[in-house]
Amino acid sequence: MKGLTEKEREFIIERLQAGETIPDDFKEKLFPVTQKEYELRYAGKMRKEDLLADKDGTFAVPLQVEKIYNGKRKKYKDDWRNMIVFGDNLQFLKTIYKNEDPLIKDKVKSKVKLIYIDPPFATDSDFEGIDGQKAYSDKAKDSDFIEYLRKRLILAKEILANDGSIYVHLDAKKSHYIKVILDEIFSDFFCIEIIWVCGLMGSGKIFPKAHETIFCYKKVNSIFNPPPRIGYSKRITNALVKDKNGWYYTRGKESSGGSTYLKTYICTDPTLSKEEAIKSANSNRPQTAWDVWMGKEDLANEFNDFPVGTYAYTEIENVGYPTQKPEFLLKRIIEASSNEDDIVLDFFAGSGTTAAVAEKLNRRWITCDIGKFSFYTVQKRLLTIQDSKNLENSKKKYSKEAKTFVTVNTGMYDLAKMKELDRGKYIEFVLELFEVAPKKLKKKGFEFQGERKDGYPVLVWEYSSEHNLDEEFLESLYKALGKSIGSRVYIIAPINAVDFIGDYHQIENTRFYFLKIPYQVIQELHNSKFEKIHQPRSKRNLNDLENAVGFHFGLPPEVKSSFKKGVFAIKEFKSNFKDEAKGNDFENLETLSMVVIDSNYDGTDFKMTDCYFSDEFTNIDGVLTKKIENSGKSVFVIYIDIFGNEAKEVFNIK
Repeated sequence: MKGLTEKEREFIIERLQAGETIPDDFKEKLFPVTQKEYELRYAGKMRKEDLLADKDGTFAVPLQVEKIYNGKRKKYKDDWRNMIVFGDNLQFLKTIYKNEDPLIKDKVKSKVKLIYIDPPFATDSDFEGIDGQKAYSDKAKDSDFIEYLRKRLILAKEILANDGSIYVHLDAKKSHYIKVILDEIFSDFFCIEIIWVCGLMGSGKIFPKAHETIFCYKKVNSIFNPPPRIGYSKRITNALVKDKNGWYYTRGKESSGGSTYLKTYICTDPTLSKEEAIKSANSNRPQTAWDVWMGKEDLANEFNDFPVGTYAYTEIENVGYPTQKPEFLLKRIIEASSNEDDIVLDFFAGSGTTAAVAEKLNRRWITCDIGKFSFYTVQKRLLTIQDSKNLENSKKKYSKEAKTFVTVNTGMYDLAKMKELDRGKYIEFVLELFEVAPKKLKKKGFEFQGERKDGYPVLVWEYSSEHNLDEEFLESLYKALGKSIGSRVYIIAPINAVDFIGDYHQIENTRFYFLKIPYQVIQELHNSKFEKIHQPRSKRNLNDLENAVGFHFGLPPEVKSSFKKGVFAIKEFKSNFKDEAKGNDFENLETLSMVVIDSNYDGTDFKMTDCYFSDEFTNIDGVLTKKIENSGKSVFVIYIDIFGNEAKEVFNIK
């Protein structure tokens, strides 16, 4: 307790002996801050070391490929494939950080040259309200939001290349807090604060919002390709004068002694006219864009800069996602901080602008989002990218198909696909899910496939077995192995193959723990309960923040529906999960999140044409209906429940 006076020591001892609390004034002296001169303090702030050690209850999970697109037509020279990932981005970032999954092992970690993220600091309802009142609220507020983002930024730094950059897009609601967090994480890597004048975002009595903020942090020797302005500003060119050395302007008043050290020459040919000198200067020495980026052309011209777009999209660019960013904004960022063939990562995918622009600029890309609406929006955007605008000439189409990419699930898996794996691949997959090291152990005729971190053996139940995991099997196992079995044995098995209600069964001094698929929490094994990702039932809640804990296997909901004379109707919709709060089954239609539709299905790839959230349907006597305009001969419908489970159906129209 250095730094304490004798009286202060006596005071603290007296308070402790009396069982009283020590005043907050002594916090700094008793627990001095050793990391930095300043930091942002708040409830629930976790140590970086604990986060990386998975003590937050979130851990790396395997990546399951759903489908490969354009794999035969638009390949890379190596075996790289761009990725659209569905799942919690914290789990995904941890998977990259651990660098063990075969899909990305040694391909992504420390090789990402650019990270751009646009976290959900606003929703569609931010710009709506009754009688001018604000109708927006984050699901995670204040310190929860800060810690939510801080965890992801810590991992982002860990996977960023040594010459990489990160851009974090925010607005005034949270930017000042996040700037302090960024300074803590990235230390001396702060580069610039960019002000994007994105256009009027609403009305108000005091200074209506018209800009957003983008913080840029760069590692040592990071890539930087200066984005040029159109040329020198009118302020400079109007003030041009010449001497025998050429055309120049003064950056301030010349000293009385006649010194010319403040002169800035923009053309060293004094024989040219002023107009010719300006033209020469603008073509040979274009200035770098300033840190204020204007969206509209008329405003950008005042800065002699190229406009980077606003929230008012052109029809060809608009994909119907509330927080969509313009492509020219991302073009400037991606071109400035990456080169062709570099990896660009966006783990708040949203509308997929980062992926689309990276594709057009010949970069490799990875994008991730926790929302199904985002997932299908990005998928369609890449599958139809040839019909989108050309970045060099917005009046033309891009006219190129996307290079090969995969859609990937992380944290929520297709149980049917898993069962299609051969025995070896199945064992490998489930061992990784439950953080079990592969290790074959044979004991008196019984074979164990792995070993947990606590040293106890793990047996993987044969999922295709006709027999169930019952008391008779455990008795025979215990009898055969005797005392050599130890005090714990773990058995991974499908939930419908386990005849026990509890999470373990005890025979004398040995506990047999059941790691069930889908896995329901075992408190002794994990720090916190597994929590399913929740999909919104309304567009207003599109950007609610979620933290997925653990993993789950998809169980398709049960649906009864029809499509007649252009009217789509859902009569029954039930999820195969119980309401944990009430302990019984959910009511009919209660768990419907959204319905995504390809109204002109081509028989090959699903390309979303419509998305209707639960609250957008008309309820007529317990039947949800929606009029579908201009449908083709085949309509592909995907029903999604609030847990992210899907049921799929194709209607062939006569």
